[in-house]
Amino acid sequence: MRTKPMPVSRRHVIGAGGAVAAAAALGLPAIAQPRPFKLGYVSPQTGPLAPFGEADSFVLANVRETFRNGVKIGGNTVPVEIVVKDSQSNPNRAAEVAADLINRDKVDLMLVASTPETTNPVSDQCEVNETPCVSSVAPWQPWFFARGGKPETGFKYTYHFFWGLEDVIAVYTDMWAQLATDKVVGGLFPNDGDGNAWGDKKLGFPPVLDKQGYKLIDPGRFQDLTDNFSAQIGAFKQGKAEIVTGVVIPPDWTTFWTQAIQQGFKPKIASVGKALLFPSAIEALGANGENLSTEVWWTPAHPFKSSLTGQSAGQLADAYTAATRKQWTQPIGFAHALFEVAADVMKRSHGPGQRDATLAAVQSTRLGTIVGPIAWGGAGPFKNVSKTPLVGGQWRRGGAFKYDLVITSNATAPAIPAGGKMAAIV
Repeated sequence: MRTKPMPVSRRHVIGAGGAVAAAAALGLPAIAQPRPFKLGYVSPQTGPLAPFGEADSFVLANVRETFRNGVKIGGNTVPVEIVVKDSQSNPNRAAEVAADLINRDKVDLMLVASTPETTNPVSDQCEVNETPCVSSVAPWQPWFFARGGKPETGFKYTYHFFWGLEDVIAVYTDMWAQLATDKVVGGLFPNDGDGNAWGDKKLGFPPVLDKQGYKLIDPGRFQDLTDNFSAQIGAFKQGKAEIVTGVVIPPDWTTFWTQAIQQGFKPKIASVGKALLFPSAIEALGANGENLSTEVWWTPAHPFKSSLTGQSAGQLADAYTAATRKQWTQPIGFAHALFEVAADVMKRSHGPGQRDATLAAVQSTRLGTIVGPIAWGGAGPFKNVSKTPLVGGQWRRGGAFKYDLVITSNATAPAIPAGGKMAAIV
């Protein structure tokens, strides 16, 4: 005689472990929920490097919408989970959250962006813990060499795409050559990953500038968030520098430039990395932002499309402005490109939990993205590095926003259209 099954209450189902327990209690076959493919993402969303992460919420919202139905891996549809962490612009914090993502969240692939202070500690955690990692938005030299990378071996688990110091030097000197100067350059190189790389006497600006006939005035390293640049300003004035260059965080440039003007120092050209990349930083300077120049990694005019959404660079920038009512900013393209790479890697992997297959998919990446082609093991300087194009630009008043970034040097990437010539700071 068959025993009549007992009725199953909602409380019993939940207490027994949800859907699988309910199925078993009702005599139905249990259908296991597929494990999601987990992506970790670390960037500086707060702190002095926060402008690098300003577009993250927009990019993440769009990527999550794109992934809402999962991705096809083999013949299966696999859900995607993105776990986001804020480095708070602190290298120690970046390492800490990376360790959490690896050991607690069990991410299958790590993504990290923006300056060596974020990319390096996260990449180091991934290398030690044998977790595939893709990083960007840091020149490749401070990412590679500052981490102890050896050209003959490189790294196993960590891969990077961005431009290098050779590119930014070529862009800057091309812009400087458009104006008559005394070829004396004042250097602002802080005591951080970028500053030490840019000011390095063998691998950075000094040897290249010397070969091109420039005299570099380097007053030495200073700490981030310095509140007094009188020593640097005095050295530049004494040396009669007509050009200022360097790589400083946005608050430090605001402090330096305000004090320089107060102390009667105004060079013809100021080409600076980090600080002059973002519209918000230029607007904060008021009228003193006119004709400041910087390297340009991505713009709406870049002739590339997203492999993930099919959007052109211009369409992605317009979507950002429509969603946020803010001016486009360079990190949009590279944050988006990280998830393009992730999508491509996931589709070519064997699914979640398959570390070796995921690593092999990263290593064999050959992808056209919204920032240009990305491929490892080929034309890059080392197997772990894929280079992206770089141009230079200058901030000019006008248009729908207070300042527009006009491309004034495309010698290193002619496919990216120029919009004008360099003008002196007045």
